[in-house]
Amino acid sequence: MKILVFFLLCCLSSKSVLSSPGRYEAIFNFGNSLSDTGNFLLSGALAFPGIKNLPYGETFFHHPTGRCSNGRLMIDFIAEVFGLPFLPPYLAVAKGPPVRTGVNFAVVGATALDPSFFYAQKIGPLLWTNDSLSVQLGWFKNLKKSLCTTKQECDDYFKKSLFLVGEMGGNDYIFPFIFGLSVKQLRAWVPQVVGAIARAIRILIEEGAVDMVVPGQFPVGCSAVFLTLLHSPNKSAYDPSGCLKAYNAFFEYHDNYLKQELQKLREEYSHARIMYADYYGASIPLYRTPKHYGFYGGALRACCGGGGPYNYNNSASCGNPGSTACEDPSAFVDWDGIHLTEAAYHFVSKRLFYGGFTSPPLLS
Repeated sequence: MKILVFFLLCCLSSKSVLSSPGRYEAIFNFGNSLSDTGNFLLSGALAFPGIKNLPYGETFFHHPTGRCSNGRLMIDFIAEVFGLPFLPPYLAVAKGPPVRTGVNFAVVGATALDPSFFYAQKIGPLLWTNDSLSVQLGWFKNLKKSLCTTKQECDDYFKKSLFLVGEMGGNDYIFPFIFGLSVKQLRAWVPQVVGAIARAIRILIEEGAVDMVVPGQFPVGCSAVFLTLLHSPNKSAYDPSGCLKAYNAFFEYHDNYLKQELQKLREEYSHARIMYADYYGASIPLYRTPKHYGFYGGALRACCGGGGPYNYNNSASCGNPGSTACEDPSAFVDWDGIHLTEAAYHFVSKRLFYGGFTSPPLLS
């Protein structure tokens, strides 16, 4: 009997380690609109003024915060799981006292490649920000000076920190696709985009990072923006869920290339724990059977928008005059045409934590 009780206590202890908060003492996040908690808003948000207005932020915060959703993002749910406060945007704390629990460097519209690349391709004017991944890394290095002084102190601190690099790269493709470039043309860019992400990982590891999460892409071919602006008269262009097959296949191609590079980095830095977060795999069930998961408003039509078959209108996008929001965002997957609702982000986050869509597992 004593042996049985001991065995049960061991099992319970193991389970508590898997799900208990507090494993990390800080989180540092790099990315774009999928995880920005206010940097773009603090920079003026000139290219996307609607983010300053309700209904952005209406569900959880009850006011706009700079998050591209009606409420919390995945980075917020990750912080909650580990018992940490929501990450403040870097531009809000850069000149203040050090924030020991982590900082968010993500910026809406950010690209993995530097803006100079896109200006050379005549696409630069479409960009929403110049705060690319390399700029965000520079912010981190500036912040690091206030967090630790010696190498040993930095190593000890960052060993207890979680670094998220992305999702990055989506904007490197989305802006050019909308500009009119083809899948074939952009496939040639994938090595450069993934290369920029890999360089960022190397830099962060050299700076002391040990535990890192590197996400892949969402199935952007299911977004209301792509379905509206890149629609095809050819029915064969769509899968049974109504998503654009060629674009989803492209983003899967990026993910596969990224996974190969991450494996090389694991071999190069055997002491680091580099985790791949499969955003595509974790979210695709929402587009195939949304009602099965309680999203009765569907997955392809945006909750907030200015009308049209997918409720996306470029001249009346969410937060701007002419747009309206659905009564129950939790019934919708798509929030504003390209970003998800809080409910959808929560769904994906849970699958990353508990559904086996982070490799190796984030909770272990």
